[in-house]
This record gives sequence, C-alpha cells and structure tokens, in this order.
Amino acid sequence: MAKKSSASEKNLVIVESPAKAKTIEKFLGKDFLVKSSYGHIRDLAKKDYGVDVANNYKPHYVVSDDKKEVVKELKKLAKDAETVWLASDEDREGEAIAWHLYEELGLTPENTKRIVFHEITKPAILKAVENPRDININLVNAQQARRVLDRLVGFELSPVLWKKVKPSLSAGRVQSVTVRLIVEREREIFAFKPESSYRVTAVFTITNDDGKITEIKAELPKRFKSPEETTSFLESCKGANFSVSDVSKKPLKKSPAAPFTTSTLQQEASRKLGFSVGQTMSVAQKLYEGGKITYMRTDSVNLSDTALKMASEQITSNMGEAYLKIRKYHTKSKGAQEAHEAIRPTDLSKPGVSGSQQEQKLYDLIWKRTIASQMSDAQLEKTTVQIKADGVKEHFVANGEVIKFDGFLKVYLQSSENEGDNDEEEDAGLLPPMKVGDKLSYNVIEARERWSQKPPRYSEASLVKKLEDLGIGRPSTYAPTISTIQNRGYVVKEEREGIKRNYRYIALKDDALVSQEKTEISGAERNKLFPTDIGMVVNDFLMKYFPNIFSYDFTAKVEMEFDEISMGKVVWNESIDEFYQSFHQQVEETLENSERNTGERQLGNDPKTGKPVLVKIGRYGPMAQMGESSDDEEVEKPKFASLQKGQHLETITLEQALRLFDLPRDLGLFEDKKVVVGIGRFGPYVRHDGKFVSLKKGIDDPLEIELDRAIELIKEKRKADKEKHIKSFEEDPEIQVLNGRFGPYISYQKKNYKIPKDTDPKALTLEDCQKLIKEGGKKTGKKAPAKKTAAKKTSAKKTSTKATKKTAAKKATKK
Repeated sequence: MAKKSSASEKNLVIVESPAKAKTIEKFLGKDFLVKSSYGHIRDLAKKDYGVDVANNYKPHYVVSDDKKEVVKELKKLAKDAETVWLASDEDREGEAIAWHLYEELGLTPENTKRIVFHEITKPAILKAVENPRDININLVNAQQARRVLDRLVGFELSPVLWKKVKPSLSAGRVQSVTVRLIVEREREIFAFKPESSYRVTAVFTITNDDGKITEIKAELPKRFKSPEETTSFLESCKGANFSVSDVSKKPLKKSPAAPFTTSTLQQEASRKLGFSVGQTMSVAQKLYEGGKITYMRTDSVNLSDTALKMASEQITSNMGEAYLKIRKYHTKSKGAQEAHEAIRPTDLSKPGVSGSQQEQKLYDLIWKRTIASQMSDAQLEKTTVQIKADGVKEHFVANGEVIKFDGFLKVYLQSSENEGDNDEEEDAGLLPPMKVGDKLSYNVIEARERWSQKPPRYSEASLVKKLEDLGIGRPSTYAPTISTIQNRGYVVKEEREGIKRNYRYIALKDDALVSQEKTEISGAERNKLFPTDIGMVVNDFLMKYFPNIFSYDFTAKVEMEFDEISMGKVVWNESIDEFYQSFHQQVEETLENSERNTGERQLGNDPKTGKPVLVKIGRYGPMAQMGESSDDEEVEKPKFASLQKGQHLETITLEQALRLFDLPRDLGLFEDKKVVVGIGRFGPYVRHDGKFVSLKKGIDDPLEIELDRAIELIKEKRKADKEKHIKSFEEDPEIQVLNGRFGPYISYQKKNYKIPKDTDPKALTLEDCQKLIKEGGKKTGKKAPAKKTAAKKTSAKKTSTKATKKTAAKKATKK
C-alpha cells in the first residue's frame, strides 16, 4: 500500500524571509508548509567575472556558501511535495529569486506555481493562491541584465583604479554616478562666494477700539547692499508716523500630497523622523512582512479600489462627508516601473499598530499620508498688510493666514504636525483686524547682515530625490547605492559644526540708532553627505577617461533599457553586448594610455628649507609631502603628514599644510613619561606610556592642544578602562571579563564571548571562562550563524544590496 502524503508534503510555499513565512503560514492552514529561502540563494561566481563573455554573456551562478544548507533542506522538501509555490516579492529581484529556486531545486512546470501579492493579508494570499502564474522570464532577464552589467563594469574598472589611482579601490555603474553628484555639489560649494546684504525687520504695535495692544511683525521686501544704505533708511524712519497703506485678502487652497512611493517615504521619514534611507527600508520591510503595510518598493502613487473604499469609510465616519474627496493619483516620476500600488496600510481602520517605536512612527506616517490623500483641500485666507510712513520710500509687509476649513490638515493638526509637501515655509501667524489708515507705532526696526546661501549639501533623502528626478536607479536600488558609496569610503555622512562669524547689527529704537558687531555660529550641518578626497580623485579619473559611461543621461538610458527588457521588447544579452564591446575597448585604452592620478597638487615651497610641498592621495588617505622622492640613498627622504578632518586636497593652503609637519608634537612630561600628540590612520591622538587616547571630535585640535588638556584625556581614558574591566586572571592574562556596550563578556585572543544572562560576571572563575570559550559562545558584535544571517539579509534584502553578496568591485578586490 502506497504511503499517504502528509499535509506538509502536499504544498511547499517558499518565501524570502522567515518573518514573511510566519505571517503567511497563519493564513494558509495545515495543508501548506511555508519555508524561507533567506533571500537570494545564488550569485554570480567570482571566477572569470561569473560571466561567459564569449558565450553570449551567459551567467555562471553558484549557490552562496551561507545558503548551501538552506538549499539542501529546500531540495528535500520540494522532492517530497506535490506542488511547490514560489512566493517571492512582486518585482525583478523577487522574480529572479523565484527563477533561481526553480533552477536550483530542479523543479518542473507541472509541480510549480508562481504566486505574487503586494500585501501580506489573508484575502491577498488566498487570492494569489487562486490565481497562480508562470515565472515572468522578462522580469528575470531584466534583473540578470542589471547584475551582469554591474559585474562587468565593476570587475573591469576596479583593476584600472588599482593601477592608476590607488590599490583596493572599486567602481560601480550607478554608485560612481551618485558619487559624481555629491562631488559636483561640493565643488559648487568650494567655488561659492557669499554676498552680504541687510535684512530689515520691524515690530509694530496697533491699538484696537477696546484699547487692546497687539504686536505685528513685518519685513522690508528690499534688502540693502551696504551698511551706509541701511543706516540711511533707518535714519529716514526716525520720528516717522507709520500707518496701514493697503490690506489685501485672498483665498488660498492647499491640496494633500500623493500617497507614498519608496522615494517620498524615504524623504519624509528623513525629514520628520530623522531616519536614514536604509533605516526607513528596514523598518518598512518589517511592517510589510508583518502584514501591516503594502509592498514598500514601488514608484506608483495609485491606490486600489479597496483602499479607496476603506479611506472613504474612515473619513466619513470619523470626520464627516465634508472632509472626503476621493482622488486618483498618477505616477509622474521618470521611468516609473513595476507600479502595483502606493505604500499604504493594509487596514486603514487601524490608525496605529504594535511593534517597535520605529515601526509605530513609520506606520503613523504612512497611515496619515494615505488618509490625507483622500481628504478635501484645506481652505485658507491669506492677509497681506502694507505699512508705510510719509517721507519713507520703502514699505513694510506683514503676512497672516487664517484656516477657514482645515480639510486634510485635520489629520496633521490633531498631532501638531505639518504635512510633508506643503510646509516648506512656516505658516504665517494671525493678524489683528486692520484697515487702511490705521496708525501704528514701531517698537524697534532692526537690520542684520545676512549672506547669500551656498548650495545645500545632499542629505540621503534629497539625494534619493535627485536620483529619481534624473531617472537613475529604481525603488530597490536607492538605499543600497547610498550604503555602498559610504562603505567604499568615497562619501561620508556626518555632522559639521558651524563656524563663528561676525555680522553687523543696526537698529532703530526710540528714534536712536544702535550699531554694533555681533557674533553667531553659522553653517552647521547635520547628517549631510560629504565626498572624501579619494572619492573626488576617483570621480575625476572616471570622468576623464569614461565620461560617456558615467554621464547622467547614459545611466538613465540604461535604466530605461532594463525596463524595455522587463517588457520583452529588448533581448537582454544583445543589450549587454552593445554596451560591453565599446566599454571593454575603453578599458584597454585607458590601461595603456592614461597617466597615474593621485590628485597631486603642488602648494609651493617651505620658506625654511626651500623644499617643495604638495598634497596627494597616499597609502592611508590624503596627505601632505615635503621634499621630493628619490632613489638616491644620500638624498634626504621626504616628510609626510596626514591631512586633518575637514581639510581637502583642493582647498588646503601652503600655510595649513606646513602646520601639519609640526606633528607629532611633544607636549611635555606626565608621570615622568613623554606626552605626544599626532594624527594617525584613525584620527588625532595623544600617546603616553605606549597607550593611545583619541582626541575629542570637534573639541580638540592636535595643533592647538596643550599638556593640561592631554593629561585630562589620559585620565578620562584610564577611568573608562577601569570601569570596563571586571575581572582578569594571573594564570592566563589573555582571558578578561569586561563590561561592553551590550553587557559583560569574555575577551580572549581578540575574540569576544557572551556570558549567559543569569550568570554573575564577578563570580566567574578561570575554569568557568575557559568552559564558555571552549563551548564557543556567540561572539558579541559578530554576525549570527549562516541561517540567521541569511534571515537578517532578507529582512534588509534590497535595502543593503542583497546582503548575501558583496559588491562586484569588492569581490574583485578580494580576488
């Protein structure tokens, strides 16, 4: 008698992440076994690019090392199953994952079904099961084309950079164009020359019929170019009688923004919540896998009829018919593709969800945006009042706004929030009732020297917007692209403290002029993207020898070509061939004919020795050099000094470079041992008794720090080290029990081992520690074992460039 199939053997469903599997399993019941592939199971081989260029660019895929056990288990389960359901995401990456599973597990059309859904809810899952389809090979080919092209570009360009710029560098088709944007913006800032002018504001008072005095703030529409002009104007206001010369009112209408796409969600989460692009995608992934929002990689602003119905019910029941205005939005972004639906809650009757604080905040943002998009316009009335005095040529202007009907703003006003796309400027306040001829008195008229603003550096979110505007990248590529350029060291995201600057303040109060110099902190920047010197040098080299490959238009055109492939209009390997033949020739010519480029810049000669001083990219980064390199052993070797943080090859002066050679500085003695300050690979430091202490970022300057401050830092470090130390053993000094960021742990031979939570670290004996080390306790701060790592990789899947892979160029570096 034949063995009867168990429930789990009937239907095997394969998804990308364990969290997704857990959610879906609840909906499908006992006849379905849901397993995870933990993201991509295969990638291009490292050998020979993983691409057979001579054989029509045939990719050579291998199962990733950390997926071999996963694939082994899935093969066994698939062999026993009657039907295998491939349920990866509904985009190119998801389709490619389904295809790789189909190929690697040896599946057949008869026992395989492909299902897709853009939200993890019971109705959506059951509907998908009722409507399976075949794997869309066009989508697979579009993904293959991107992967193969990026591999070819990375693997061919990286050796060029190693030879012509610096070892261990890498390049990428989209990443290098992204770096170009940041470099070009930085150079705009370098070239920017601020111009000063004087902004004049005034505080007036008006007394109404009841004797109530109200303050009114107004501004002069004109700015004066010089202090003389400004003073002349203020002089003309002495003893002047101000009155209202004009009052105009006009209705204003504010409309809600469209529902979220990947890009707009990243921008708004950055602006309101302070999330990085990668963080936004990671949190959104958890919400999606928990069935709380629809798929988070989309450039569609469309909402389904189901969503519109839910929104309508919520708005009318909670706020009334007057607040409802159903809208159909249309995607306008350049090259929008895979447009299933905007990002929205799966159930709009839930204004909040459980989960981490980050998940709750992001969900709240998405819920409000979705509801607001289907609400009435806000009706406002803007009042503009002109204030003038006889004998004074210019007039002051005061603005005020009154909300006549809050409309969609109701969702945001309830929580004291502003809606994203409509609050670029602060709302004007209320103005008291005024009419032409009303008299006003001035309290003070102030003029402050202001400067024209330099072009703003990109934040992660504004960079995403720029990429989207140019048609570069797609929803799944923004986060990994920005992550990659930072990981490669071409761009850094950081805060820069503002600098002190003096400005002129001129004021008229009680008909007396006051003029004085004041100080302010200007130019502080938070979480902005700055190109590094190596990023700028690499960009210049690529733009000199490969301007066609890294042009914005060409990169956008390639994205459009991928779209054509996904629709079956273009044969993918023919498209690759058209690009590769000329590109490969360019690479060969560049290797043969180009000059080495280290960004070298001659600054002049040292006044004391007459030796030439230059700056360039060295082995450990940007550095200054005094003297010339020579093979002659009798010639004095050149001196080298690392550039300080904030200094650039392109802008550093001879004087600033010469000061770097004052380092390392001998500050004196502490406890009869030398105290030395210098700059190393990891930044400025103080060295004492063979130990190093880092200088405080933004506080200590290695060229200015004195002995007292250095001693203070040494003592602080000793105290921190003492608090970190819990226990050590004379019999084996290498074993230490320490206190770390995540709690107590054992340190042994530069590896860290966890201590069980219910164990008192102070009570550990040497034998206890040796036992924990022998058992191989999980290392703190290290990656989890293969399966868990894979799970995390899928959780951040396209967020961190398919974390099961390194970038093509990095692979080449290792190779």
